Amino acid sequence: MAPLSPLQARPSSDEDLARVESALRAAAVTGDDFLTEVTSHLIPAGGKRLRPAFVIASALALDPDGAASDAVTDDMICGGVAVELVHLGSLYHDDVMDDAETRRGIEAVNHRWGNLKAILAGDFLLAKASELAASLGTEVAALLAATIGRLCEGQVRELQLIYDLSRTEDQYFMAIQGKTAELYATSCRIGGLVAGADGEILDRLNRFGLAYGMAFQIVDDVLDFVASDEELGKPSGNDLREGVYTLPVIRMLADGGSADEGLGELLGEPLDDDRRDRARRIVVDGPEIASSVTTAQHYVTQALDALAPFDATPGTVGLRAAASNLLSALPPKAASADAAGATGAV
Repeated sequence: MAPLSPLQARPSSDEDLARVESALRAAAVTGDDFLTEVTSHLIPAGGKRLRPAFVIASALALDPDGAASDAVTDDMICGGVAVELVHLGSLYHDDVMDDAETRRGIEAVNHRWGNLKAILAGDFLLAKASELAASLGTEVAALLAATIGRLCEGQVRELQLIYDLSRTEDQYFMAIQGKTAELYATSCRIGGLVAGADGEILDRLNRFGLAYGMAFQIVDDVLDFVASDEELGKPSGNDLREGVYTLPVIRMLADGGSADEGLGELLGEPLDDDRRDRARRIVVDGPEIASSVTTAQHYVTQALDALAPFDATPGTVGLRAAASNLLSALPPKAASADAAGATGAV
């Protein structure tokens, strides 16, 4: 699989991410040892740290010397940690809502310590993110606060339609923009802000991050059907079980009649393992996986178009490569499926 990190054009990317990791661990430390244990629980489990990487790469997008080992400033690291804390805090809350047992291959916080402690720990991480953002100036602080609000709006839009067989593509796109894409857009914009970029550059970075985030979430939703538990680091097929009907399901149900191969008869309520696996096979065997991949590719194209005027600096090269390689996260069969005639919204 091709690398997805936008730092791939920097020879010192490992050192960059090590700095992020160190600052992330420090940010999760509280005045209470138990709370620190809970807030730090997922950090050692890893994660790609894509959002901090997008902050750094975006900050270096206009810097022709962006490959230099000392090009990454403390403000870039701080901005990266702030957005990663928002992401981590949202995972804590997501796992409570999903009653998750595992996350990134380890026991989920809610499963180990209970929902109340998981919610409070997630709240702490969001508060710490806001504190770090404030240290970077009022514009960054306001941007991150607004993004947390949009993340909540996106999640609520999704929760309102749990087990709803009539969920539309427009409702799906609005939800994933809020819960996923906006944080990628903010990561890129914060990078531009700490680098002192002007309004047009900031808008292009924002557009890139938003389009990338839409593609990223569609790919993630497709992976829930075609990847294994081990590959995902969480149970596969969980969206079907929890009644979160994503793009492939929405399209199959919208075709109606015999086109859905009985999928509608299985859904609309919680599923046991057998019914979940049957529903999953129906979707995987249909053409909607391929059409969803095509829609993800449309968003990738939008992301690349946003960066078209930028020079080929190390930051820009990394951003473009991250978008171009995004579909490589899919198994070959899904990534190369024939989606001719797909009409996905973009």
